[in-house]
Amino acid sequence: MNEVYITRRETFNSAHRLFNPEWTDEKNMDVFGKCSNPNWHGHNYVLYVTVKGIPNAVTGFVMDLKQLSSIINELILEKVDHKNLNLDVSFMQGIMPTTELFAKAIYHELKDKVKDNGASLHSIRLHETENNFAEYFG
Repeated sequence: MNEVYITRRETFNSAHRLFNPEWTDEKNMDVFGKCSNPNWHGHNYVLYVTVKGIPNAVTGFVMDLKQLSSIINELILEKVDHKNLNLDVSFMQGIMPTTELFAKAIYHELKDKVKDNGASLHSIRLHETENNFAEYFG
């Protein structure tokens, strides 16, 4: 039997600032624009977590989506929802909080726990706005 992919969607709100401390405020504004606002800015993120595997012969599940939701809540949402990515989120410390690098960090936070529950983490798709999103496949 071929692998099946299944996705869980979650939403959260976080603030951040794109800023390189080695640059002047002017250069940061030039490179990052409004995203370098010294008073931060926020997004209503939409997170898609896709896992893959062979469906269980008895349940038909690749992974129980209630369990996947619980894992996402524990490892990601409780840490990032209504938080400042630059200041409050341990797994983002020292990482520029772009959508690209945030998606990658989320992947690495979830990968082992998903595997422990019988599936493989296929991808993270993170929408920062309705027009901008990043995907990471590990």
